[in-house]
Amino acid sequence: MGKKNYTYIVKCRDGSLYTGWTNDLEKRMKAHNAGKGAKYTKSRRPVTLVYYESFETKEEAMRREYEIKHMPREKKEKIIERGRLQV
Repeated sequence: MGKKNYTYIVKCRDGSLYTGWTNDLEKRMKAHNAGKGAKYTKSRRPVTLVYYESFETKEEAMRREYEIKHMPREKKEKIIERGRLQV
């Protein structure tokens, strides 16, 4: 079994949501909060991880990232809420 890949959603300081993918969730969150993550999150720190899914391949994680990024906010919020219930 190879490295895990993740699609994640973070909530920014301004309340906006950002979706991305990574193969190291902890390192990615540190990068976002250090201003070295995505350009979008740089000026909206701190960010808080609110949801993630894991995948075997990078391609699966990237495909899911694309799907989530194209969803309306209401649908993203439902995904986040459902994820909290399963934790």
